[in-house]
Amino acid sequence: MRFFFNQQNGEYKPDDEGMEFGTVNEARIEAVRYAAEVMRDHPTLIWTGQDFRMEVTNSDRLLLFTVVVVGVDAPAGAKLA
Repeated sequence: MRFFFNQQNGEYKPDDEGMEFGTVNEARIEAVRYAAEVMRDHPTLIWTGQDFRMEVTNSDRLLLFTVVVVGVDAPAGAKLA
């Protein structure tokens, strides 16, 4: 089954190629790994006031699940920024 890993963070970046996986669970694991790679390479991404979303669809572009990463300052932390 082909899954597409579309990124959303203020700008929508669709996945036009997708990846083949045997199960939805395998695609879920890949979505978390892929989101972690994006966070590793762009750690300030979630501190821009928007969350980061990895929206995973099937070949019909039906949304199957979403991984959301969000950075939230607590009141004490916001005063330090």
